[in-house]
Amino acid sequence: MGNKKIRLGLVGVGNCAASLVEGIVFYKDQETADRVGGLMHYNVGGYEPSDIQVVVGFDVDSKKVGKDVSQAIWEKPNCAYKICDVPFLNAPVLKAPVLDGAPEHLRYYYGKDYFTIDDSQQPVDVAQALIDYKVDVILINLPTGSHDAVRFYVDCAKKAKCGVVNGIPEFIASDPKIAAECKEAGIPVLGDDWKSQIGATIVHRALAKLFEDRGIRIDKSYQLNFAGNTDFINLVMRGETKHVSKHDAISSILKKKDTAIAPGFAFVDNQGDQKTAEIYIEGAKFGNAPVKLQLHLEVEDSPNSGGISIDAVRCCMLAKDRGISGAIEAPSSYFFKHPPVQFTDDVCKEKVNNFIAGK
Repeated sequence: MGNKKIRLGLVGVGNCAASLVEGIVFYKDQETADRVGGLMHYNVGGYEPSDIQVVVGFDVDSKKVGKDVSQAIWEKPNCAYKICDVPFLNAPVLKAPVLDGAPEHLRYYYGKDYFTIDDSQQPVDVAQALIDYKVDVILINLPTGSHDAVRFYVDCAKKAKCGVVNGIPEFIASDPKIAAECKEAGIPVLGDDWKSQIGATIVHRALAKLFEDRGIRIDKSYQLNFAGNTDFINLVMRGETKHVSKHDAISSILKKKDTAIAPGFAFVDNQGDQKTAEIYIEGAKFGNAPVKLQLHLEVEDSPNSGGISIDAVRCCMLAKDRGISGAIEAPSSYFFKHPPVQFTDDVCKEKVNNFIAGK
């Protein structure tokens, strides 16, 4: 690839975007990656983390609009774990259409103004902005439940011939109709809904599969997740698609598809970006003897998506370089909870490595 860059547009300049932007700076060389760890792949088909160049962002919050991305990522309500300082990027945050990405509960929730919208700021022509900034890939990290907004940005990407990486639980890559439209437009799309680098779903999948592989009958299982960031306000208020995404991510890998699995969410204000998950599995083993497992997991939520998005963006660019369009199944299966096709995680890993290698 040489010195080729991936010109990235951020759709939503929130916590997940902040972690990715900082991570690009942090993993500036191979020595740092080897010493610190935290990456699944340093080199993805010739692209290193520093080859991702953020060139523009889109948001509706008046505290972020007009600022450089390097400044906007630290505006409230962002509360992500700080990885490192970020130099000025010369990447402006442009005013986006509001659509359904700005629900009332984010404007005012339990006495707090999480973001404000200045109606005097006119939204830009997003498709034209993507063309003007020569964007290669857009990364969608809008609030959960942004049904119309996500589809609007996919339409803009089709016009501008950008690849799409969809990190939220709106079904884009996994919707055959939308995937077919992207294929016809000649753009790759990856999604849907981040499968965190080490989060509740990936751990739950591994444990549930372990139980089943060892002959354990699972009678019921649940995971409870809580944090204090704006994503969890959305999950409480309009998290229907997230329930589907999490449930399907676990049930899809089990032989017994009707296993009772229930995800749950809570917003706890003083938790900030720290997510806590309680995972419970109950069943029976040899001779119908009972077995129960309870696991407690604490993670910083946004770096969990950063560890995935830094690879997903590069895989999307690889697909674009190779002239592959539509839903890109192999990396989607590894990086997302609700991909077009579900596989067990060992198979997903093999498939994404083969994709990166060009096999």
